[in-house]
Amino acid sequence: MDRWTGVVHVPLSRGGPLFRVAASLVLSPAKTLAVPRANAILFTGDRVRGTGEPVIERLSDAAHIAGVLAGKLCGEMNAWVVDAACFAGPFAVYRELVPSVDTAGDPKGYDPTGFPAAAGVANILAHSVAEIQNKFLGCSSKDATVNQHPAASLSSCPPRTIILGFSKGGVVANQLVTELSSWASESMKNLVDVSQLNPCHNLLVPTSASDVLSSSYEFHYVDVGLNCAGAYITDQAVIKKIGDYVLHTGQNLRFVLHGTPRQWSDPNRPWIRKDKDIMLKLLRDEAKRCDGRLLVSEKMYFEGTPRSLLMHFEILEAMDLC
Repeated sequence: MDRWTGVVHVPLSRGGPLFRVAASLVLSPAKTLAVPRANAILFTGDRVRGTGEPVIERLSDAAHIAGVLAGKLCGEMNAWVVDAACFAGPFAVYRELVPSVDTAGDPKGYDPTGFPAAAGVANILAHSVAEIQNKFLGCSSKDATVNQHPAASLSSCPPRTIILGFSKGGVVANQLVTELSSWASESMKNLVDVSQLNPCHNLLVPTSASDVLSSSYEFHYVDVGLNCAGAYITDQAVIKKIGDYVLHTGQNLRFVLHGTPRQWSDPNRPWIRKDKDIMLKLLRDEAKRCDGRLLVSEKMYFEGTPRSLLMHFEILEAMDLC
């Protein structure tokens, strides 16, 4: 199936900072955007420049990563790669999605109030679709609005959502998991059947915070790490609510922690492995009561190889999403 590939720059709101979004999107036979089976969204990390290593330079580019990600997805799925809108020198600062981050982009905690990451993801995707249709696929602004409800669908179900956080981009995955935990808990308290909260079948992308959260079914942590604690969720209450959500909906939810010695065996940042081990244990403990619905796995790459910046980027090509 043919794809549209390219890069757009979109704000969350008028006048706001621009997110650089690379995409590889499935097309219909008529060369319009088709409704995918899923949207996979990867958030990148800090900038790395001037290494002199061609592989690192290539895998630092969102457009290249989008192509790599699209090649790993099963079936007709869209690949989106999002760079932070703001940087403090080389440091990615996802303040629009994770309001608690400091000036270097490190999280002080994860607060779900207002679901900023889920709402932000919905806005980024909606603005990206409109930009692609207006500028690259020859649609008018009016047509772009109409074509958010296209006729060509690749699935009888609404598109689902896969979240991937690479390196510091893991803070966005953590924020979304925290928001999913809170949103599901609130919905169940209010007797809302969250298992029925699916976005419209013929929408290209989720259009609200609730759509993003209810459609999310996989979270991939890809060699995440920070210069402080907080690279993984270590709050037992958050993970317990995730287990409650899985039991309530009867739907599968999958977590995969991908890592390399660069992060998991760093003697100068032992908190990365410690936080990873805590999250993994919390998830596995919850999985025991979820009747096989909460799927948890840990995948190590380049084991036995000396730690390097190169392996940190090569995991993007090596990672197994299946």
